[in-house]
Amino acid sequence: MPKFEAKVFDSTNFLANAGLGRKIVEFRPKQTFFCQGDAADSVYYLQKGRARLTVVSQGGKEATITLLSATDFVGEESLAAIMGLHLATATAVNACTALKISREEMIRVMHDEPAFADIFLKFLLVRSMRIQADLVDQLFNSSEKRLARILLLMAEFGKPGEPETFIPLITQQTLADMIGTTRSRVSFFMNRFRKLGFISYNGRIQVHKSLLNVVLLDQLPGHNAARPPIPLPKAILGMSRTKVSTIKRKSSLGARKDSAIRVRERSP
Repeated sequence: MPKFEAKVFDSTNFLANAGLGRKIVEFRPKQTFFCQGDAADSVYYLQKGRARLTVVSQGGKEATITLLSATDFVGEESLAAIMGLHLATATAVNACTALKISREEMIRVMHDEPAFADIFLKFLLVRSMRIQADLVDQLFNSSEKRLARILLLMAEFGKPGEPETFIPLITQQTLADMIGTTRSRVSFFMNRFRKLGFISYNGRIQVHKSLLNVVLLDQLPGHNAARPPIPLPKAILGMSRTKVSTIKRKSSLGARKDSAIRVRERSP
């Protein structure tokens, strides 16, 4: 009798195409995937574009939870044991293409296909690390440093391969809302970054790798170079632990040399 081989599940194909319980949807800039309080009945897989996840308080104040880019899932609260409501609003930053997967289909494939469940679990772990880093950033870092980190994330310095140094079109007011400051402060910081050569823009913002110094080493004129920076998960910025340690070691050696020179200058 002929033997029939079991068909291997292809997670990439599943997330790239429409099918039973899933369809491809297009979003214009500023269009919402879903709103806070909507029924949580679907999970979205972002195939192309950028989006952000926000919450609004009862007083009407908006806060950004996280930024979304291609290969991210959003709406995972739909997988709760009892279907509830979306806890946040997902909004397209630029033109987006996403795969909308029904709650029932998502639960089925999670149960039946271990390879897909592994991909989704890894995504949730990375999302958890990212949100913890965002919280540390908000609690301990200055608005200037928060802006630097947001620009680096939007330029995708944390992803493998060559980073996309041009970030999507975004207003200074939106950046201000994302880091919890005013538009005028963002304008001041952006001009400062440009003068220091960290960014350049003429219609679109281009982020340079030198901006990493602001996040990792606090290297800004007028800052106390001896102040230890707040540690952030290095994987988010795409840097190995060895590389970051090398940068910090060089910075520490430079600070000690400067201190020795000042001591000699003061000596009679």
